[in-house]
Amino acid sequence: MDAPHSPARPRRRALNGVTALVVGTLVAAGLTTPAGANSDHTPSPVGQILGAGGPTVVPESYIVVLRDSAVGGRAGTRQDAVTRLATEVTSRFGVRPDQVWGDALNGFSIRTSEAVARRIAAHPAVAHVEANQTVQPTSTTLSVPWNLDRLDDPLGLDGSYDYQSQGTGVPVYVIDSGILLTHQEFGGQAYFGYNYGGAAVCGPHGTHLAGTIGGTTYGVAKDATLISVKVLDCGTSSTWAGVISGVNWVTGHHQAGTPAVANLALTGSLNTAANMAVTNMIADGVTTAVAAGNSNLNACNYSPSSVPTAITVGATQQNDTRASFSNYGACLDIFAPGISITSASDTSNIATTAISGTSQASAHVAGMAARVLSNNPTWTPAQVASYLNSGSNPVVGNPGTGTPNRLLHMSPLL
Repeated sequence: MDAPHSPARPRRRALNGVTALVVGTLVAAGLTTPAGANSDHTPSPVGQILGAGGPTVVPESYIVVLRDSAVGGRAGTRQDAVTRLATEVTSRFGVRPDQVWGDALNGFSIRTSEAVARRIAAHPAVAHVEANQTVQPTSTTLSVPWNLDRLDDPLGLDGSYDYQSQGTGVPVYVIDSGILLTHQEFGGQAYFGYNYGGAAVCGPHGTHLAGTIGGTTYGVAKDATLISVKVLDCGTSSTWAGVISGVNWVTGHHQAGTPAVANLALTGSLNTAANMAVTNMIADGVTTAVAAGNSNLNACNYSPSSVPTAITVGATQQNDTRASFSNYGACLDIFAPGISITSASDTSNIATTAISGTSQASAHVAGMAARVLSNNPTWTPAQVASYLNSGSNPVVGNPGTGTPNRLLHMSPLL
């Protein structure tokens, strides 16, 4: 794994989601007790595994959430205690932590059998154990543009994108598949932050979103600072554990009290631990746009689109109707353009491509949030969300049952 660094912001604390990986190599010495060992031969108690079963479950991979009371404080306050307790809990059962968190979530991931995971779930220090599951980006490749024009004109398309603010000084964490930092679209404004593992860039998804958020040609906030937080791999085995690791790193890297935005354009089955981590990242002051998902289903049934404090974004097409694939429902906050969005691609430093999806829609909101924060740097995520909602237009055709009718709009005077 690459060592995280970024000139965009100093680290807030020494321990973060990356250094926690080292902990896993240090606790091996504590593996002294066989799994479930008991001097009186009484069977070890067992607990429940949340999210067990289903096609997206990663075999023998689990997320363990510790009780705040056992750690001695909420996430972000007792990282050393999380490390010690993770070692204590796992060593009793002959396993060791894989990823150890503490900034966005008091918990860790493990690779072990279901039987051992159930025993760990019964440990009094454990809040719950959840099956790790795969996640995926939310885009479909297509071609041709129109989207920026739609953001500043309440009546339709007038052939221009007018703006005052450009997101200057606001870091935007692109939690995705990595960004091609050398692409001409970024003009030196994109930086490496964190890599969960493997190649630094896996496919066009992250680069494309970064271009929509803050690219010089295709970007909503053309002077925002883009930070690559790679959590998706190059195949189909991206997991919630990887996503939580990236969210944990962002929470630790962000300086509380300073403006910041995150774009989390991926989706998976409902995951309590992932939702907790994202909630804590937002509570730390990171305004977060998330994709509603591309299944034409209720966004409340997926993560992270079900996080109440996130800005969950659905996709519209050029005539302002909801895209046929876009998820909907009460958990969705706002719509933004999401059909045939042209932006940067990862195949070369000048490459572009057109992609459709709620990922592309959420990138528009992330860019707009950066613009808002550049003018209002002390605003909380809730204030940013309220501002975007209040400035939206109720013009979305067929938004879906129970869905707020809001299309992203920003005055050209901002």
